[in-house]
Amino acid sequence: MDFYLVQFLSGLAQAATLFLVASGLSIIFGVTRIVNFAHGSFYMLGAYLAWTFVERWGSDAFGFWGGVLLAALLVGALGAVMEVLLLRRLYRSPELFQLLATFGVVLLVQDAAFGIWGPEDLLGRRAPLLKGTVDILGRPFPLYDLLLIVLGPLVLGLLWLLFTRTRWGTLVRAATQDREMTAALGVDQAKLFTGVLFLGSALAGLGGALQVPREAVTLHMDMAMVVEAFVVVVVGGMGSLPGAFLASLLIGQLQAFGILVFPQITLVLVFLFMAVVLVLRPYGLLGRKEEAPPPAAAAGPPFAPGGRRTGLAALALFAALAAVPLLAGEYALIVLTEVAILALVAASLHLLVGFGGLVSFGHAAYFGLGAYGAALLVKHLAAPMPLALLGAPALAGAAALLAGWFCVRRSGLYFAMLTLAFAQIAWSVTFQWYGVTGGDNGILGVWPPDWAASKAVYYEITLALVAAALWTLRRAAFAPFGYALRAGRDSPLRAEAVGIDVRHHQWLGFALAGTTAGLAGGLYAFAKGSVFPTLLAVPQSVDALVMVLMGGIQTVAGPVVGAAAFHLLRTSLMATEYWRVILGLVIVALVLLFPQGIAGFARRFWNRGAEA
Repeated sequence: MDFYLVQFLSGLAQAATLFLVASGLSIIFGVTRIVNFAHGSFYMLGAYLAWTFVERWGSDAFGFWGGVLLAALLVGALGAVMEVLLLRRLYRSPELFQLLATFGVVLLVQDAAFGIWGPEDLLGRRAPLLKGTVDILGRPFPLYDLLLIVLGPLVLGLLWLLFTRTRWGTLVRAATQDREMTAALGVDQAKLFTGVLFLGSALAGLGGALQVPREAVTLHMDMAMVVEAFVVVVVGGMGSLPGAFLASLLIGQLQAFGILVFPQITLVLVFLFMAVVLVLRPYGLLGRKEEAPPPAAAAGPPFAPGGRRTGLAALALFAALAAVPLLAGEYALIVLTEVAILALVAASLHLLVGFGGLVSFGHAAYFGLGAYGAALLVKHLAAPMPLALLGAPALAGAAALLAGWFCVRRSGLYFAMLTLAFAQIAWSVTFQWYGVTGGDNGILGVWPPDWAASKAVYYEITLALVAAALWTLRRAAFAPFGYALRAGRDSPLRAEAVGIDVRHHQWLGFALAGTTAGLAGGLYAFAKGSVFPTLLAVPQSVDALVMVLMGGIQTVAGPVVGAAAFHLLRTSLMATEYWRVILGLVIVALVLLFPQGIAGFARRFWNRGAEA
């Protein structure tokens, strides 16, 4: 009994940290509707700043708690600066561009932290007067964790008072309910949003600062925490602070006891829980149904299939790319092979985002499953490369059919988080199933046969298969199936009224996108000669979204252009010391200057030339 009580208290301490970070994320999304990927970066910055202040001022009461408070305030100020300089210019843009901008901030913060504090893990000092333990039924329990347990409900109470007993809090709740009406009543939304970003970011910074005595401060804290915070917010219900608190408690206990009851699925237990909650309660535990957010492809002109001029340009480009081995060396062929594969990944995701209005945070799962499908056939069955390349999209397509059946029953961020849940489940299987997938060691030795071993030959094979898959996606997009997808994206009620089964078409679109991403994964496995679980991880899915948005979601060529620009830019910059800073600045500049994407910007001049 004493052991289980200590585990319960440990879960409460973890829940307090989750709530601090998730409450800030919930407040920001509830008012501004921004999916703030930089929230985890603010959590990481809070930890680094608190460590710096405590090391400089000492670990007495003033040094430690003053450092924690100052770190939280500085991080809040950085959040306000981000709102003023960046996000304020994007409130009228589609929500995905705001996500892309915050991803650029993530890259900037990562390299800034690396440059200031270095790559080593930093161990912080203990909190004054809370360095020891207390006996609970004969078992020691950290005093500092008891403080965190008290802090969670205290912060919830203070936030409740702020939002129910102050004029500013009333305005925030009004903006959460109806942002347009709040503006019509004369409320200065600019100042309101700046205050919300300050508060939400300060809570994230406080959560990170309070972790300094408990764990090492690392450069990988940001992504791990932002994913968990999103899970808490979605499980509790978007914009619901009591929901975030309840979800934090449940997830904290799940993490504390899950390792005892389900040790083999500990890494994915939280995502299984989120998937079950969203299937049973579409809007979270304490969330409520709200008006659907603007679809991802709502802005800009409709898609056009292109005329003869566009077709001739595409054929000329394909011919030029096919002739590259006559002029280029092996390194250029390797890079172009990767560009072609990533272009197919981005195009498959674009079918969901651009045509279906479905934003997936877990699309890398099908890319990775395709890679593993090919690798497993080669390793365990000694299958030839053509058979393995058939098995790759088959496995990914089957997984997409299964996951898509659940995912398309939700919309907006709930859809996105459900796709993330299934992706994390797939990642966990590949990471832990050592007997089949090799676990974190991956699968090695997946090379093309002798007849395709040449870089030039494999490049031509990849180019031909990718071109065929892109043509298939384009045909589907401009067939009646694609028009039905867009009808469901733009007006689901009208589409249903004229007899279109919107959910069925979205499900088939999800399966088609997963299948083509699986083909890209199979090609990638033979191009690299190995596969690892990182192919299914969250950063890979984020990269695919960035490619789509950089190219432009309102053009068919957008994902191809975005994949080429993103990969070539990253490849050329990785030789520099702070490549993430440069890449982040480029992404932010593209969002601000070319909100329609690179291909969208180019299409405007193309159309002007055609008209002239």
